[in-house]
Amino acid sequence: MTSATSHFALDHEEALIFDLGDTQRSGVDLPPPPAHKSRLGNAARTAEIGLPGLSEPEAVRHYTRLSRKNYAIDMGVFPLGSCTMKHNPRLNEKMARLPGFADIHPLQPMSTVQGALELMELLAHWLTTLTGMPAVALSPKAGAHGELCGLMAIRAAHEARGDARKVVLVPESAHGTNPATAALCGYEVKSIPANARGRVDVEALKAALSREVAALMLTNPNTCGLFENDILAIAKAVHDIGAYFYCDGANFNAIVGRVRPGDLGVDAMHINLHKTFSTPHGGGGPGSGPVVLSAALQSFAPLPYVVRDGEQLRLVEQRDAAAQNFGRLSAFHGQMGMYVRALAYMMSHGADGLRRVAEDAVLNANYVLASLKDVMSASFEGPCMHEALFDDRFLKDTGVSTLDFAKAMIDAGYHPMTMYFPLVVHGALLIEPTESESKASLDVFIDDMRELALAAKAGDAARFTAAPLHAPRRRLDETQAARKPVLRWEKQA
Repeated sequence: MTSATSHFALDHEEALIFDLGDTQRSGVDLPPPPAHKSRLGNAARTAEIGLPGLSEPEAVRHYTRLSRKNYAIDMGVFPLGSCTMKHNPRLNEKMARLPGFADIHPLQPMSTVQGALELMELLAHWLTTLTGMPAVALSPKAGAHGELCGLMAIRAAHEARGDARKVVLVPESAHGTNPATAALCGYEVKSIPANARGRVDVEALKAALSREVAALMLTNPNTCGLFENDILAIAKAVHDIGAYFYCDGANFNAIVGRVRPGDLGVDAMHINLHKTFSTPHGGGGPGSGPVVLSAALQSFAPLPYVVRDGEQLRLVEQRDAAAQNFGRLSAFHGQMGMYVRALAYMMSHGADGLRRVAEDAVLNANYVLASLKDVMSASFEGPCMHEALFDDRFLKDTGVSTLDFAKAMIDAGYHPMTMYFPLVVHGALLIEPTESESKASLDVFIDDMRELALAAKAGDAARFTAAPLHAPRRRLDETQAARKPVLRWEKQA
C-alpha cells in the first residue's frame, strides 16, 4: 500500500536535496555583501556553488528523515561479523570533545600541547602493556594503514642486515587487506591453506618456509572466529628461517586482557581502536590503527614518537643519520579524538574490565552458536572465540540463498551479518554479537534467526527471494551498483 506521496505511515519517502530545493533561492535572507578586496587569490571560486537553498526547517527535516533510514548500533543488535560493531560509550565522546583535545592543531608549539602528548604517552603505555610488546607506532590511521606500517618496518629490518627477501605468506582465511598490503610493499604473496578445523595448515606452512620468506601475516583469532592454537609452533618455525611474524590484530577484542600477543611470538601487530577500544567505526574515518612492535623491530618504528625530556614531553620528528626506521608514515601524528576515546575506554574499564570485555564477547558468540546450530549449519565445532560462523548447508534445496536470508533479516529489523566471508566457507554467515549485548537482546535476536531458518526450511522461499519488503528500498541490483555506481546527481531534462 502506498500514498500519493509514497509515504508509508511515519516512514517518509525522501527526495534528494537537489529535488527539494532550488539553486535560484536561498534559505536565508541576507543583504548583499559589501564590496571588498578578496584575499583568496587563485582559490576564489569563479562560478556559482550550485547548492540548493533550503529553509532551516526543510534542512533539519531532510537530514532527520534520512537518519531514520540508517540502521545503527544505537537502534539494535548489529551482528556484522569480523568488524566488532560495539557500543561507543558516551563518556568517550564527552572526553574527546574537551577543548584541550578537540581544538588543538598539529603545528602548535610542543609547550602548548603537553597534555595531548601526555595522553599519547599514556595510551602507548596501555597498548604496550596489554600486548606485551616494547614499542608502538601511534600514527597509522586505520587497520590497513597499520599493516602497511608493520610490513614497512619488517622490510626495513631485512634491508638493514642486507637480507632482501621476496615472499610474504598469507593464510587463505586472512582479511583481504593482508595480501594487498604485502603486494603494495613489493612482495610476492603465497597463500597458505586452512585445515579441516578452520585453522592454518601447519604442515603446509612449514613446507612454504624458506630463506625467501620475509614474513607471515596471520590473523589470531582468525576470521573463522577460531583461535590458532598452534601459534607458538608457527611463530618458532617463522623465526627459525629469519622471518618475522606479523599478526593482524583486528580481532584483539576476543583476547584483550587474557593473552598478550608478545608472549605468542608476534613481531608486529596493528590494533583497530574502533574494534577493541570502541572508537567510532566506519564512514571512511577518522580512524586509528596503532602498531605494536617486538624488540626485534623496535628500532624500526616510524616517526614521530613521544619521548620525555625531564618534565617535558616532545615528539621526535626528524630522522637522524644513524636511524634504522623508515621515516614518517604520514604528515602528522594521528587522530587525537580517537586517542582520547580509546584511552577513556581503557581507563573506565581498567585491566580487569578489559579482560571481562573479552570474556563477555566470547561468551555471547558461543551462546549464539549453541542456540542456533540445531537449525543452522555451524561451519566448525565450538567453542568459537568472538564470532559464530555458519554456512549455507541448512539452506540446501530450499531455494533460498545466503543473500536471500540476509535480505529477510532486514524485514525482521536487523542489519545483516557478514555474508560470504571468510571465503574458506561456502555461503558464510558470520555473526559477531560483541560484549555490548545483554542476554535479553540476544534471546530476541536468536528467536528471530530461528524463525527465519525454520521458515526457509518449511518451503516459504518467496518470503526470502522477494525480501526486503519493508525497507525504504526494495532489493537493488547489487552487481550494477558495485560495477557502475551513479555517484553524481544530474538534473533531469
